[in-house]
Amino acid sequence: MQPEEKLAGEEVEYQTCDPGFTTTDWATFRDDDIMQQHNAIQAEEAVKKPYVSDKERNIIFLMQEPLSVLSEEYQSGSPILLEKIQVLSESYAAIRRTRGDGNCFFRSFMFSYLEHILESQDKAEVDRITANIEQCKKTLQSLGYADFTFEDFFALFLEQLENVLQGNESSISHEDLVQRSRDQSVSDYVVMFFRFVTSGEIRRRSEFFEPFILGLSNTTVEQFCKTSVEPMGEESDHVHIIALSDALGVPIRVMYLDRSSCDAEGVSVNHHDFIPTVGDVQNTTSKGVSDFVKPFITLLYRPGHYDILYPKQSGKQY
Repeated sequence: MQPEEKLAGEEVEYQTCDPGFTTTDWATFRDDDIMQQHNAIQAEEAVKKPYVSDKERNIIFLMQEPLSVLSEEYQSGSPILLEKIQVLSESYAAIRRTRGDGNCFFRSFMFSYLEHILESQDKAEVDRITANIEQCKKTLQSLGYADFTFEDFFALFLEQLENVLQGNESSISHEDLVQRSRDQSVSDYVVMFFRFVTSGEIRRRSEFFEPFILGLSNTTVEQFCKTSVEPMGEESDHVHIIALSDALGVPIRVMYLDRSSCDAEGVSVNHHDFIPTVGDVQNTTSKGVSDFVKPFITLLYRPGHYDILYPKQSGKQY
């Protein structure tokens, strides 16, 4: 991914990982060693900003973040961005910020997905993704990964899935989910789960992903996975999103807040729906998405960073 672009008027600096972070052969590297290696990267950021911010205000201290906070952030910035934020506000009510540590896409996906299951109690969706996760395990095994390199990460995510379903002794509340998402020992393990799933999907379909990877980094698929997918702190691009969406079978909508030009009809906000596909067929673009396919995860992308968007209950939808 290209280096982060500093937007005029932006008050929040999104940090990338330590450039000195070294990679290794992750197929034989123990999970405990992986976590120890990246803990130092996380330590400095941990005292600055929680992994997940607060969506709603309660009577104690949690701070609501309506989408209008973005307008305040860009008051001295580009007028086109302010206009686009106004357009976004027609469809979206709130934003949940995630830490800019290079893992923001995976953290945003993690919280948004688990929050969706907690609120919908969609047992059929849990059964479906659990079956996909089992297939992802088999993919990694077929690629030569030893079970001990990824099994703890998989187990922890499956535990979170079980916990957000109500009616169990281990069931958790929304407040519990927020606190767990801010817990480094939980959040980082789930991020590593997503990174292994993403890497396995890219390697499994290497012929499909190779042209995209050559355009991004001019490296081989294997080297890309070793240096840009599996290590903590490495930023995500469309290749990561396509692979994760396809592997888990979860559609993802990304809204792009940038300075891209608008057409003669006025200001609009570009977006893309990443719709899971079967086999080696390229993901459908937003213009070709069937009416019945509605991504329930919506992320806001600003150059170098992803946050979570919450749609209004009614109103214009893209």
